[in-house]
Amino acid sequence: MTLNVVNLVGRVGGDPDMRYFESGTVLCRLTLAVNRPTKNDDQPDWFSLEIWGKAAETAGNYVRKGSLLGIQGRLSIDTWTDRNTNAQRSAPKVRVDQFRFLGSRRDSDPSAVGNAPAGGFDEF
Repeated sequence: MTLNVVNLVGRVGGDPDMRYFESGTVLCRLTLAVNRPTKNDDQPDWFSLEIWGKAAETAGNYVRKGSLLGIQGRLSIDTWTDRNTNAQRSAPKVRVDQFRFLGSRRDSDPSAVGNAPAGGFDEF
């Protein structure tokens, strides 16, 4: 049995980085700041997120810096060779399967009220 599930709740660190491919596929990259449960540590943990497809389009349209999100996904490790040093590099990322808007739209942008489609988006 194998299990690779990541659940995080945090605030988006910057506006989405959108990529559109000739095949029609859409990629949205975000960073998520997650506070540690201890009160002694003021530094959040930062996670790199990738969202693909229709959910990526939704994130690109409605997620902004400071948005409170809950995500579920799976952890993967990107590996590459550094062009300057030829050293192997790696970085963890979370490929998001579902995300949920947890804060109200007013939390991150008071002018955003009414910008979401009728019924709003809850989970993707």
